[in-house]
Amino acid sequence: MDEAVKRDGEPSARGAGSVLARENTIAGPRFNRWLVPPAALAIHLCIGMAYGFSVFWLPMTKLVTEANPALCAQLGFFDQLFATGCNWTVPAVNHIFETFIAMLGISAAIWGAWLEHAGPRKAGFIAALCWGGGLVIGGIGVSIHQLWLVYLGAGVLGGIGQGLGYITPVSTLIKWFPDRRGLATGFAIMGYGGGAMIGAPIAVALMQKFSQDGVPGVSTTLIVMGVIYFVAMSLGAFGFRVPPSGWRPLGWTPPAESTNKLITHRHVHLNRAWKTPQFWLIWVVLCMNVTAGIGVLSMASPMFQDVFGGKLLGLDSATVLSTEQKAAIAASAAGLVGLISLFNSLGRIFWASMSDFLGRKKTYFIFFALGIVLYCTLPSLGHAGLAGMFVIAVCVILSMYGGGFATVPAYLSDLFGTQMVGAIHGRLLTAWSAAGLIGPFLIAAVRQAQLDAGVAKNLVYDRTLYILAILLLVGMICNLLVKPVKESDLMTDAELAHEKSLQRETAAVSARAQDAARGSFGVVGIVAWALVGIPFLIGVWIAVGKAAALF
Repeated sequence: MDEAVKRDGEPSARGAGSVLARENTIAGPRFNRWLVPPAALAIHLCIGMAYGFSVFWLPMTKLVTEANPALCAQLGFFDQLFATGCNWTVPAVNHIFETFIAMLGISAAIWGAWLEHAGPRKAGFIAALCWGGGLVIGGIGVSIHQLWLVYLGAGVLGGIGQGLGYITPVSTLIKWFPDRRGLATGFAIMGYGGGAMIGAPIAVALMQKFSQDGVPGVSTTLIVMGVIYFVAMSLGAFGFRVPPSGWRPLGWTPPAESTNKLITHRHVHLNRAWKTPQFWLIWVVLCMNVTAGIGVLSMASPMFQDVFGGKLLGLDSATVLSTEQKAAIAASAAGLVGLISLFNSLGRIFWASMSDFLGRKKTYFIFFALGIVLYCTLPSLGHAGLAGMFVIAVCVILSMYGGGFATVPAYLSDLFGTQMVGAIHGRLLTAWSAAGLIGPFLIAAVRQAQLDAGVAKNLVYDRTLYILAILLLVGMICNLLVKPVKESDLMTDAELAHEKSLQRETAAVSARAQDAARGSFGVVGIVAWALVGIPFLIGVWIAVGKAAALF
């Protein structure tokens, strides 16, 4: 037997750089590909806490008990970055979310090509260090009341961990599931949508547990969660394996090229892919879908309260609400947030799986066509007081928002091949960074302009929703313009061979490709799925419990 291969088909450690090196993650015949999705979920469920970070905003404004209100009211954003004697304001801290979403796209774009050569284990472990370590540094920043350190830790370093952690599982799963690319990416990205369902309740409970003298335990909570996420993500990273070059599922053959001209059976290099019109059309497609979705996601709770108000309690809209009634309405709004979080998560695997049968282009057409109808219908549902139908429409919208994230990696692999899909996906995520900045700003600006113009609170969202529908129309047009890549953009055999050589895979391992990953699921598989499945189901249960307040 070749010395480069162990008895179980794993590559020998001889000459390997480290246990993190890609050549030490190539699967042997005893490995089952269904062990990869739980490794991916372990990472995405952790970094998905990004969507739940809003639970920290209000507690972070109540950390200094002896602040001088008159003096502190004069502090601007940059003053608050270094001030220690004043509480931070909500606007000063909530830009942390925008920071790590921006860094997500930037880091994914910068290090996407490196990831393809370094392998998922090394990239996943570094993501664990950055996201977990970033939260720990952010916690230290809170403890010494230095907001700049919170931004540096949770925002910048955490954002780098977000970017690497987001694209690492996607690239790996697409290679393991060429027969079900949508399903595979849906599994991983479902975790990102569901991370807040698990993390947010944990964060709230920990802040209460570690609170002292009425001061929320934000610092300790961030540090504890950072350590937990580092451990969980590291386990996921070390669970990754990559298929040998040339591997395909037993009994599966690629479909004939004539069945879907958008699916290439070759590969496009990153350096060419991002210069093609197809890349930029899909960039706009993702940006428009995300901008519209973030618009609803960011204003769901206040919109629900402003549009329906006392009607949720069966009262007339002119009724002056008591404190108890306002609390009941807020509870209903919290139920809506829990429910849309659930649809955001489950929509990712549902729509991505459907795209395996419908095709990616048709799936995005459904997103935009149905989305336009729903966005334009929401104002009428609000005026008519149909809260139930309003909630259903918002849930469908958010399912397609999540579905757009989960479907786009498979869309890219169809157009550009799988060899460098992780790097190409990383470049595309700059569309998310742009949408994360544009969406909330657009929504807040239009809403404030409506209020300043004297528009009633229950009507201020109408124009916003129509604007979002127009954005979806732009996305629809771009999606319809997507065509197969040109023959001249495809890699030659020599270019492909060079790219594969950078992955340091031995010829002996590649030659055994069809023997790899034939192992049974076994106890390891059951344990792996339980470790990610049980927390996810608990999160679903909590979200459903919150949603029950709606009814």
